[in-house]
Amino acid sequence: MNAELSANAMRRKVRLDALGEIEFPAELPVVGRREDLARAIGEHQVVIVCGETGSGKTTQLPKICLMLGRGVKGCIGHTQPRRVAARSVASRIAHELKTELGGAVGYKVRFSDKVSADTAIKLMTDGILLAEIHSDPLLKNYDTLIIDEAHERSLNIDFLLGYLKRLLPRRPDLKLIITSATLDADRFARHFGAQVVEVSGRGYPVEVRYRPPQQDEEGNMQDVPQAVSSALDELAAGGLRGDVLVFLPGEREIRDTAEALRKHHPKGIEVLPLFARLSAAEQDKVFKPASGVRRVVLATNVAETSLTVPNIGYVIDSGLARVNRYSIRQKVEQLHIEKISRAAANQRAGRCGRVMSGVCIRLYDEEGFAQRSEFTDPEIFRVSLATVILRMSALELGDIAEFPFIEPPGSRMIADGYQLLAELNAIDEGQQLTRIGHELARLPLDPKIARLLLAGRQYHCLNEVLIIASALSVQDPRERPQERQEAADAAHKRYTDERSDFLFWLKLWDWFQQAVAHKKSNRLLAEECRKNFLSSLRLREWHELHQQLHAQVAEMGMRGNEQPGSYEQIHKALLCGLLGNIGMRSVDGNDYLGARGIRFLIAPNSVLAKKGAKWVMAAELTETHRLYARGVARIEPEWLEEVGDHLIKRHYYDPHWEKKSAQVAAWERSTLHGLVLNPKKRVHYGPMNPAESREVFIRQALVDGEFNTQAPFFAHNRKLIHDIEALEHKARRPDVLVDDELIFAFYDSRIPADIHNGAAFEHWRKQAERDHPKLLYLKKDDLMRHEAAGITTDQFPPQLKIAGVNFALAYNFSPGKNDDGVTLSVPLALINQVSAPCCEWLVPGLLAEKVQQLVKTLPQRLRRHLVPVPEFAAAFCHGVPPADTPLPQALARYIREQKQLDVPLDAFRIEQLPPHLLMNFRVVDEHGRQLGMSRNFAQLHAEWAPRAMPVVVTAAAEEKGEAVVEQRYTSWGFGAFAETREVKRAGQNVTLFNALVDDGDAVLLRAFDTRDAAQAAHRGGLRRLFMLLLKDQVKYLEKNLPDAQRLGMLFMPFGTQQELQQQILALTFERCCLNDPLPANEAAFAARGKEAKNRLLLVAQEIARLAGNILGEYQTVQKSLPQLKTHNQINQDIRAQLDWLLHKRFIAATPYERLQHLPRYLKAIALRIEKLRTNPARDAQCMAQLQPLQQQWQRRLSAQQGERDPRLVDFGWLLQELRVSLFAQELKTPVIVSVKRLEKMLAGL
Repeated sequence: MNAELSANAMRRKVRLDALGEIEFPAELPVVGRREDLARAIGEHQVVIVCGETGSGKTTQLPKICLMLGRGVKGCIGHTQPRRVAARSVASRIAHELKTELGGAVGYKVRFSDKVSADTAIKLMTDGILLAEIHSDPLLKNYDTLIIDEAHERSLNIDFLLGYLKRLLPRRPDLKLIITSATLDADRFARHFGAQVVEVSGRGYPVEVRYRPPQQDEEGNMQDVPQAVSSALDELAAGGLRGDVLVFLPGEREIRDTAEALRKHHPKGIEVLPLFARLSAAEQDKVFKPASGVRRVVLATNVAETSLTVPNIGYVIDSGLARVNRYSIRQKVEQLHIEKISRAAANQRAGRCGRVMSGVCIRLYDEEGFAQRSEFTDPEIFRVSLATVILRMSALELGDIAEFPFIEPPGSRMIADGYQLLAELNAIDEGQQLTRIGHELARLPLDPKIARLLLAGRQYHCLNEVLIIASALSVQDPRERPQERQEAADAAHKRYTDERSDFLFWLKLWDWFQQAVAHKKSNRLLAEECRKNFLSSLRLREWHELHQQLHAQVAEMGMRGNEQPGSYEQIHKALLCGLLGNIGMRSVDGNDYLGARGIRFLIAPNSVLAKKGAKWVMAAELTETHRLYARGVARIEPEWLEEVGDHLIKRHYYDPHWEKKSAQVAAWERSTLHGLVLNPKKRVHYGPMNPAESREVFIRQALVDGEFNTQAPFFAHNRKLIHDIEALEHKARRPDVLVDDELIFAFYDSRIPADIHNGAAFEHWRKQAERDHPKLLYLKKDDLMRHEAAGITTDQFPPQLKIAGVNFALAYNFSPGKNDDGVTLSVPLALINQVSAPCCEWLVPGLLAEKVQQLVKTLPQRLRRHLVPVPEFAAAFCHGVPPADTPLPQALARYIREQKQLDVPLDAFRIEQLPPHLLMNFRVVDEHGRQLGMSRNFAQLHAEWAPRAMPVVVTAAAEEKGEAVVEQRYTSWGFGAFAETREVKRAGQNVTLFNALVDDGDAVLLRAFDTRDAAQAAHRGGLRRLFMLLLKDQVKYLEKNLPDAQRLGMLFMPFGTQQELQQQILALTFERCCLNDPLPANEAAFAARGKEAKNRLLLVAQEIARLAGNILGEYQTVQKSLPQLKTHNQINQDIRAQLDWLLHKRFIAATPYERLQHLPRYLKAIALRIEKLRTNPARDAQCMAQLQPLQQQWQRRLSAQQGERDPRLVDFGWLLQELRVSLFAQELKTPVIVSVKRLEKMLAGL
């Protein structure tokens, strides 16, 4: 190696000796300090040269070093922040030394290398020098290093200076020269303990004016375009000697200001924009001045140092710049508009003092200028440190916190850099480089972009990812001129893919490769690019970077894929480097939830800007006035689980036993950077947490009985527990069975620690039971806290017998639940056999409690006679056996008998009883499936009885279980009539009640579920059979009823004349033929018909006359009703009375003994109306006495819920007698009635 260096040194010496005398341009300020600079460089290892832009330090310092004999043993390395500067400075120095470029003077930049073995002065970007450190850590190729433009404080410059700080003691022969265009040189000097040489600038005086925005007449503050326009007016007033350079923060402000200036200064002014994303052609306009026209150049801070705009005489400085800052919290780049530093403001002002004395107008006040920071923040405080950390780790430079940066970054910045590298899988938990980390360090790219290449190898899509990664590392080649934006968008659309912005680069790459392959000349290729609104220069840069990366990955042993990568493969690879840029569409769908709680929008120029997708990833997240995702693609959350496995946080919840799989499962909630990938994914929990899974297995599988096993111990233990639980439900005491914890402890003490699933348990159990067969058997004494005294089958029977039918009972102690208490299971086929009053008595074990609670619902004035209540309830239960009587009724009767106390039935507040003291009814079908459940049996019956086996059935169908045609009888031809018979239903013997049923011109023999229904139907059927027997007499009566036509007219409010005749005939046969006992055989039937034959005419005539009287009195009352218009309450009362007395079938439906009194009741109504005119007060007094009784009676009727209590019907007729007694006493009553007598009678019902 030394021999080679010596050979190179000799070549350099020969090359330098061949140069002529080195000349220094006298007009450059740095030449005036040449001796001082040479002395300082000779005497000191580090020299800081401070001089303004234009002082000549960049071109003359390498020549001074040559004069001192530097550049022989090693090169004079000269770094520049930008490639353009490196090339142009190398050309200028070669020109001044009168040597060709690439010989004694050469340059090396990203895509170009013009350096030979005898090159003495080597210009390069600072990034190139950094890359050489990997292969040459001591930088032995150099004897002198010039770090130019150090005031820019880029990340590369700060890292180089820190590295050199450590290197210099190991290389005492190495000279380091640092140049700065600002007065920040003292900071460098302190860092290195170096000599500072200041060089004055070359320029003209600059007048600085402060013109902060003003308010207009309406009080509105000027915006930036307006302020620029006013400043331009001020400058133009004295005539412009040069062009105007306006510094603005960004493209948007440039567009707005350009529009404002074109409107305000239409003549003699050319407005030109200048920013980094402009096409080369549009940038060239700025550097080629047009004759005769003054130009106003609207520029970003790119014109501060990077580009020199010619012929500038004036500067208008907005004092603002769009600064790129990295947010540690949000992990995104933020492009915010900020106030520039004083140093940057002076740099801007200096731009107008290069060729003439200039004027700088600052659009802010002098006080505000003084308050600004002195220097611009170094880049190390504004970007992610991941790249620096990766580079340092690869070079084994130790802890970044100990690295000698000029200004060390904060701990949060360092931690964030490590976090990004961990996200890329580049470092392990000990913050040491992984295999991936070492590979990333070899790639000259941002770590996130470099990670894409490694993932391209992993997912077999390296070819595609190389294209995309290189595209993301250069400036966008798309051009979008202001005046042709739509045309540019249309031209670019041909390369888009609606799923992903990344696929744009693949299509554009294919086009460009074909265009290059078929090009006729470079000029025609450039023209083709312009037609497609593409920058040929940037496309070439892309192509060159791709070639460089391709060579680099090939050197690393990576091979391209033979088959094209699929969409999934490509985007999984991209995800590996862009996991921090994922997003999920928010609930409202307008924006996206990103990593670590950020929210962003998709940039308008993305293919997904309108359609969007549920999950997306972005090439970058940039914050301007909003946070935008640029370069977006749709992705699937499943890909994230694969690619981001090392970053996913998994939370397991709700571990539970699964009976079918016989293992403990849990739900997994996986999140990536705070975004929920899978909210509920089933996982086998046993291996993840064996101890907790074992506990779940014991508690839920063994203690709770959720285990499919044929093990004898399990059946034994479950039956034992079930029996004790049944005792608890009956006794309504939850303290008989021991706590689950004791049962858990039993199993816990016997089952090994590694058992947590069914298979392992069964394997262990079979072996353990060979030695201890009863190892897992529980004992009854171990499971019971105390004896459940009084819980006997007599007190809590398993069945309730109603009318000879047994119904199953179930007991449950679950307060608040629907099935709390006693539940009676009712097969649908037996629903009509259930007696609701019988069920009110519940079971003996609960009856005393129910009686106590019923008594407690009574008012205090009644309840005080029944204390102590428990003893009274016990006496009732002992003295009154359960019966088919409502319990409140039986209780009221018992109180009257024992305490001589009348208790109205409505005094018992049934609704106040606890639910478990009301029988719960459960209707089931033939398969035992529940159809309905309620404590209101009447409601259940109304709903389900119509769907049950018909209430009325034929004898044959019931017995044979098959449908048959019913036989119709017109005479007694069915033998002796049996009142009841037994049938099988739902496996039980059921008693049915036979009846003859009227079928119009015949009768049917049917069986009914209830006696009342059968008796009601049988009288009608028997009457029809008598009418068929005496059909000649019926025909005669129909034709010869007295005064039939007049009766028909009077009956018209209720029906037709024919309906009246049928009712008279029905009542006639009722009186003549249906006296008790009813005939039960053919002989008795024939005898009864013969006896009635001669009486029919007389009885029919009598009933007809009675009907005529009733209808006549009714007509009289109807004529009087209009008099009640002013007495609304009385009118309603009388109409309600008439509706109850007379209805459509009142003749047939009213018993004859009651029917005879209807004329008197109607006369009493007419008299009442007549008396009302003379004495309304007396009517009101009588109404006041009658009304409470009337209302109580009506409430009782409503409470019947469709059932008919004959006692209440009789009471209704007594109320009619009371009305006669109150309102028409002169008509007299056949029985003694009074208000008090009826009150007492009603209370006793």
